[in-house]
Parts: sequence; structure tokens; C-alpha cells
Amino acid sequence: MDSVEVVEVGPRDGLQSETRAIPAARKVALVDALSACGFRRIEAASFVSPRRVPQMADGAEVMARIARPRGTAFMALVPNLRGYAAARAAGADWVAVFAAATEGFSRANLNASVGAALDRLAEVVQAARADAVPVRGYVSVVTDCPYEGPVAPQAVAAVAGRLLEMGCA
Repeated sequence: MDSVEVVEVGPRDGLQSETRAIPAARKVALVDALSACGFRRIEAASFVSPRRVPQMADGAEVMARIARPRGTAFMALVPNLRGYAAARAAGADWVAVFAAATEGFSRANLNASVGAALDRLAEVVQAARADAVPVRGYVSVVTDCPYEGPVAPQAVAAVAGRLLEMGCA
């Protein structure tokens, strides 16, 4: 391997569970600092229900205000077609989808079984592919689950395989 690509997810994953409100201007400053540091793939926002993840309610504002240096792609996490449409409207270069390797995590975070969540994501990936939007797929809880404990490698492989079959990067 000649290179490694780092996808910076701090502006989304790192901030989504903060209990205090973080103004959009501070989020924009973080994303801009990361792109100025040389990160070329940044997951800057998510388009999820603001009732479930209030810290991400300003995703469209963040995406509208960030600097867009040439060579840097900005991603947004989307759980469904509604989120996908919002991310596209906000100018996301890529979208990201995730599925869990365990039923407990999937039900707690996606309000669906692993299979149902993957079916819903297939619709998102299909829409993105039709629009020529790259999709980054990832698997949550690959070693340990807060609800079920250790995770079977076969479960991780099955979910990753489904994401690859859909066309995720």
C-alpha cells in the first residue's frame, strides 16, 4: 500500500453527542481548520432527525458556510431518503451511510433491525448512484456493542458485504 486516506469525522461524530449547544459558527470554524490542515475527506454534518440528534439540526447551515477548498470533499451522514435529499440540497459532495453489526445497536440508533436498516440504506445508495454521488458505507460496533457485548466477526463481514454489494465505497 502506497498511501492511507483519513476520513475526518470529528465535526459530525465528535460533536453529535455533546450535551451543550455548539453554535454553527464554531462548527464551521472546526471544519475550515480541518480542511486548512490538509484533510481531504471531511464528514461535516449529518441530516438526521433533530429530535433524535439535536446537535446536528444546523447541518444545512454548516454546509452552506464552510470554505470549499479545491481537492477537499465534504460528506454528510444520511440515514434515509429524506436525509439524502437534505444533504444534496446542502451541497454534500459525498454521503455516508451506516449500518450496525448488532440488532441491539441497530434498534437503538436506527429504530430498525439490521436487515430493515440495510434495506432502507439500499434505497439511499440507489438514489445516490443515480445522481452520481459517491457513498461511503461504514459499520458500527465492529468489536463490541454497548447492548450486546462482543461482536461476532461474521456479523461485521455480513453487513460490510451488503454495503459493498449496494455500491458503497
